[in-house]
Amino acid sequence: MTPWRPHPHIRVVAIGLHWRDGRLLAAEVRDDAGRIKGVRPLGGEIEFGESWRTALVREFCEELGIGITITGEPSMMENIFLHEGATGHEVMFIAEVAFPGGAFSGQDRIDFREDNGEQIIARWFDLAGLDIEGGPSLYPAGLKDLLAPKKTSN
Repeated sequence: MTPWRPHPHIRVVAIGLHWRDGRLLAAEVRDDAGRIKGVRPLGGEIEFGESWRTALVREFCEELGIGITITGEPSMMENIFLHEGATGHEVMFIAEVAFPGGAFSGQDRIDFREDNGEQIIARWFDLAGLDIEGGPSLYPAGLKDLLAPKKTSN
């Protein structure tokens, strides 16, 4: 399988914030050697002619097979990043989402596949364990600062 690299253009994406007991659902991000370098909330690229809301609902349906409810207005971030020596650039809509009652209850992790066949593992993470020495990073960079006040309300 070809290692993932950022797209060579600006992408517009929507990501959803789902919380369980104060912990954020995020997918593992791995380097070329397969080591976890960080985690990122679920979501994906907005298609031409599609609203960010429609894209976010579609992405969760494609990735997890569930319908979600968007529960708030989006925050926006610009994300310029480096992955394995390649630069990526995204404009992001970031919104809180709710799962249908009982979805994934009792599960500590969710396994799914991306469109390209890549196996993905998502788990719920405590923000305090992210972006610290020896712990995985939370992507996009700066998201933890945006979420810190929200965590106390969830």
